[in-house]
Amino acid sequence: MQDGLLTIGRFARLCRLSVKQLRHYDDLGLLAPRRVDAGSGYRYYAPEQARDALTIALLREMDLPLAVVARALAAGPEGRPAILGAERDRLAERIRRDRARLEMLDRLAQDGLPGYEVTLGREPERRLAVVRAVCTPAQIGATVQECMGRLLTRLGERGTTGQPPLWGLYPLDLEERMRIGVGAQIPQADGVPGLECAVLPGGPVAETVHVGSYAQLPLAYHALFAAVHERGLRPLAPVREAYLVGPAQAPPGECTTRLIVPVEESAA
Repeated sequence: MQDGLLTIGRFARLCRLSVKQLRHYDDLGLLAPRRVDAGSGYRYYAPEQARDALTIALLREMDLPLAVVARALAAGPEGRPAILGAERDRLAERIRRDRARLEMLDRLAQDGLPGYEVTLGREPERRLAVVRAVCTPAQIGATVQECMGRLLTRLGERGTTGQPPLWGLYPLDLEERMRIGVGAQIPQADGVPGLECAVLPGGPVAETVHVGSYAQLPLAYHALFAAVHERGLRPLAPVREAYLVGPAQAPPGECTTRLIVPVEESAA
């Protein structure tokens, strides 16, 4: 011990860490020794650095990214809860997605690909009052709920709810950042101040109906787009979802969603 400092070996034992871990933290810029001997290169740590060393080890054990660990340490006790809270929310969302994937894998393992009846028909032109937002594929569920809330609030302010059901509007490709919309059908002569008015053209479509949780909608889309391509058709945007029975009317397993893809004859 020199000037109250601890050798890296003693400090490692104090923190129940390995010397290798402490060297790694130093290399990453997470926890530098209090002093490094110029001649020997020996590292020395102050006892009060033990708390940061233990915090790093704990957060890394929970598989938090190094960038998050560094921000948490730099923020100090006052700013740390907000950073860790945001990371907790990110982890909870990842767990939710993983659970949804597990449910789909269980269903596929037990029953194989579910059968969906895909039909061809024609949709009339629809005029919608629409709220839009940009999100990632992982954020679709939360963003749709937020858009529905904004839409219904604005419609309620005008003394209307629109003609049910509510509609979801999506691009063909689920890109990292994509623009989606939620709309309600409104009378042809009406408009809703503060809301976009979108006209969905009528024409030929392929469609199917999904009964079950929204987390399992990819199974229905698999069947729908497979049928579209097998029939030599070209899908067009926007893909539409009509929420016939939502979580407010039935348990998640009994939600009913109509999936619609505008199509045209493929040029190929």
